[in-house]
Amino acid sequence: MLKKMMALSGSLLLTVGLLSGCGSSGGTDASKESAGGKEDLKTITINMFTASPEYTDAFNAYIEEYKKVKPNVKINLEIMQADYNTILKSKIASGSTPDVFQTTAGGDIDTYADYSADLTNEPLAAAMTDAVRANMSSSDGKVLGLPVKGNLFTLIYNKDLLTKAGVTSPPKTIAEMQDAVTKLEAKGITPFANAYKEWWVWKHIFQHYVDAAAQDAGVEPKQLVSDFIAGKAKIKDYPVLYNNFFSFIDLTVKHGTDKPLERDSNAEVSDFASGKAAFMTGKGAWDEEAIKKINPDLKIGIMGYPVSDKADQSVIITGADQALRINKDSEVSKETIEFFNWLYTSEYGKNWFSQVAKVIPPIKDAPLPDLEMPKEMESILKTSKSGDLSVNYSLDTFHQKFGELMQAYISGNMNKDQAVAEIEKAWVQLGSAQ
Repeated sequence: MLKKMMALSGSLLLTVGLLSGCGSSGGTDASKESAGGKEDLKTITINMFTASPEYTDAFNAYIEEYKKVKPNVKINLEIMQADYNTILKSKIASGSTPDVFQTTAGGDIDTYADYSADLTNEPLAAAMTDAVRANMSSSDGKVLGLPVKGNLFTLIYNKDLLTKAGVTSPPKTIAEMQDAVTKLEAKGITPFANAYKEWWVWKHIFQHYVDAAAQDAGVEPKQLVSDFIAGKAKIKDYPVLYNNFFSFIDLTVKHGTDKPLERDSNAEVSDFASGKAAFMTGKGAWDEEAIKKINPDLKIGIMGYPVSDKADQSVIITGADQALRINKDSEVSKETIEFFNWLYTSEYGKNWFSQVAKVIPPIKDAPLPDLEMPKEMESILKTSKSGDLSVNYSLDTFHQKFGELMQAYISGNMNKDQAVAEIEKAWVQLGSAQ
């Protein structure tokens, strides 16, 4: 249940894009010529509020295309660059919930359940892949979200640099990674590019270790995370978390680019794309176009994190971590659902994901984008299973605190046991909406 939220000043709002007209939800009468004379056609306005500025052009493209299908439907697109969650909560608290808004998937599906239309029986839900549909579903099995995209979480590497160092295949175990680091540095190559200034990159790394810890314990990752949120589990009881995760972070800091706490996402992409490092941590498929803009000839490889000495635990992770929600109390909820049914089931929509947005489609029977990482993902998944998108089982309130604690750890302001104690406390206090 979403907790009560206080409204904030409207001056916080930064609108990146406002498309296709303006006005509140609902509509006015427009006229259309027909064989029988003039037919009144109601002008419908749908207000979308999202947190994905990187897809502004792609969103604009499907808005323009939909005008050809429903000329009377106008879609206002409002995109935040910062403070999105704060502004969203302010809008909801003040009774001005957008017709469409964006949240993370997983735990936040339940957080915003009271504001979300039930899409379970809609064609768009049937179009989703099984993994994505699970990411969009509430604890009682209702589909309450729409995937912004499918996603891929992986350790990314420069194929040429590994070949130059004599690393013949991507390392799958801790020992193999240590050997690769030694060989890279012998050739004067920095092993790791990091973006440890960002809080969110930490969760993308950590989830690989959570999956392995759950496997070792013989439970599902969702159950393990639930145990941490309930205060029943301790990190020290899971060597993959207490030893291997922290050792890997230490390795990336010691053998990584300088000043890791000053390197943000863009800096990491630049470091990797310009050949300054062999591996890029905490990232995924969304970075490929940015990498290729800097270095079109770079040969990109993807791999699971070497989380243990079990090679089969080194797996990539796929799924959907971002969701659009349709306001169930919107005056235009019916028309909004109709719009997304079109996007997720039409031929245009199937191609929009890969050809316009250039993302991994979250729906069945859609082509992959012409990019290296999705193609490698497809090849890997023919013989290997994807890991569980376990970041979805905790709220981003926890993940942000987790990132801040890990930043304190690598800065030397907190030792490992102090960080572990604070992480466990944060999981209980911030991990779920309950």
